[in-house]
Amino acid sequence: MPNMNTPLPFQDRHVLVAGGTSGIGAGIAHAFLRSGAQVTLTGATDPEVQRARSDPLLAAAQVQVLDVRQSDAVQACVAQFQQLDVLVNCAGVIRRGQEHDPEVFAQVIDINLQGTMRLCTAARSLLAQSKGCIVNTASMLSFFGGGLVPAYSASKGAVAQLTKSLAIAYAADGIRVNAIAPGWIATPLTQALQDDTDRSAVILGRTPMARWGTPADVAGPVLFLASPAAAFITGVILPVDGGYLIT
Repeated sequence: MPNMNTPLPFQDRHVLVAGGTSGIGAGIAHAFLRSGAQVTLTGATDPEVQRARSDPLLAAAQVQVLDVRQSDAVQACVAQFQQLDVLVNCAGVIRRGQEHDPEVFAQVIDINLQGTMRLCTAARSLLAQSKGCIVNTASMLSFFGGGLVPAYSASKGAVAQLTKSLAIAYAADGIRVNAIAPGWIATPLTQALQDDTDRSAVILGRTPMARWGTPADVAGPVLFLASPAAAFITGVILPVDGGYLIT
């Protein structure tokens, strides 16, 4: 049984999880809350925020609306912090079958890539003060293409390169910048694929661990990358995919 007097790993750490109201982001927020962090999480709309507030654990977090496409809103979100130790960028969208439309393509890039950059830029000075870190969300599609999702694939490839570039640029500030690259994770975003017996069988057939991942599977690596155990790790794109990329 753990010693109740032992501080939790993220006690007194302030964590911002953008896109933390559902799916992978919510799983990450859950993990930080259980580890003692003071967590602020954001969702794109009021309904998303209200759903998160109904979650018994997420109710312990500060939950607010943030449209990462809006520079002023991003700046205002970060300005509320006196201390920020960890920024996790999980805000993102995918528009399967629609992304060949240049307008839809631009919208996906604006959220997934430019939204990540906006938050990194806004948080840099606070993270420099705390010698904190950033964990971005890349994807398997950072490594190979997706015919139905050219914008998503392009944005996630760019997030991987952005992560490496910011790791270099921010190192002098004492800020580490890494990314996780989730594989097939069971979330609302992938529900249609989970429900498609044939498509799911193909996915699991290529995944050596032969199962869908869970948000909790992704949260552990994020906590590792944000912890002192990863103090000499920066610029890494860490696949969390049950081995999908190696087959």
